Amino acid sequence: MLAIPCRKKHKPSEVSLVPNHPKMASMAFSTAFFTPLHDFTHARANPTPSSPSFPFIKSSFASSKSTFFQPGFSLQTSSNFPRTLVKSTSFSVHARAATEKTIYDFTVKDIDRKDVPLIKFKGKVLLIVNVASRCGLTSSNYSELSRVYEKYKNQGLEILAFPCNQFGMQEPGSNQEIKQFACTRFKAEFPIFDKVDVNGPFTAPVYQFLKSSAGGFLGDLIKWNFEKFLVDKNGKVVERYPPTTSPFQIEKDIQRLLAA
Repeated sequence: MLAIPCRKKHKPSEVSLVPNHPKMASMAFSTAFFTPLHDFTHARANPTPSSPSFPFIKSSFASSKSTFFQPGFSLQTSSNFPRTLVKSTSFSVHARAATEKTIYDFTVKDIDRKDVPLIKFKGKVLLIVNVASRCGLTSSNYSELSRVYEKYKNQGLEILAFPCNQFGMQEPGSNQEIKQFACTRFKAEFPIFDKVDVNGPFTAPVYQFLKSSAGGFLGDLIKWNFEKFLVDKNGKVVERYPPTTSPFQIEKDIQRLLAA
C-alpha cells in the first residue's frame, strides 16, 4: 500500500504564512498535493459529490520514471480515499500470465456451433484470419487462402477462419449462408468458425489472446477484414499481418515455421 509522505514541519516564521481559516487551509493542502500530479494525470470529468474523485492515470503512470515508482516514495490512502492504485508487481504478474498462455488454452465454436478445443491443432502451424463475404478483399483473400491451404495442409498448416460483421457490416449472413458462400464459391476446405466480435466489449477470448500477443500499429485493434495472425507449432503468435497483406506474401513465413 502506498503512503502519503509526511508534510514538512514549518518553522515558526513560516507558520504565519499558512491561512488559519479551515477552508483556506484545505485549499492550500489541495494545491500542494495535486499540483505535482497535474502533469501526468487527467482530471475526472464532472465528478459526483457523493463519491471522492481521483484523476485517471495515463499509461506513463507505470513507467519506471514516474514519481510514484521512485525509491522512497509512498502514498498512504485515508479511509475515504478511493483505492484505485495497485502495487506495481501486479502489472508484471498479469503480463507474465498472458505470455504463458497459448492458443491451445481456448475452445471455440465451429460454423455449426459445435465446440472445438484448439488443442486439437497442437503441433501445427496456424494462420488465423477474420473473414467477410462482401468486402473488397474477399475474392483475392479467399482464393489465395484456399490455394495456400491446398499447398501446405499435408505439411502441417491449418487456416482458421473467423467470420466477423464489425467492419462495414460486410458479413451479415447466417453461419449457414457464410458456410455455403465460402465452400461453394471458393471451395474453401479449411475450418470456418462461428461468427465472432474481434473488437469491443464482446471480443471473443481467442481474439483477446491474439491481440494481446501481437499488438499492431494501432495497438491491439483489428483494423479491417482479413487481418492475419501466424501461430507456431507451440501455440504462440509469431507474426501479425495487416488486411492488405496477401496470403501469398506469408508463404515464406509459413515455410519457415513448418520446417522448424
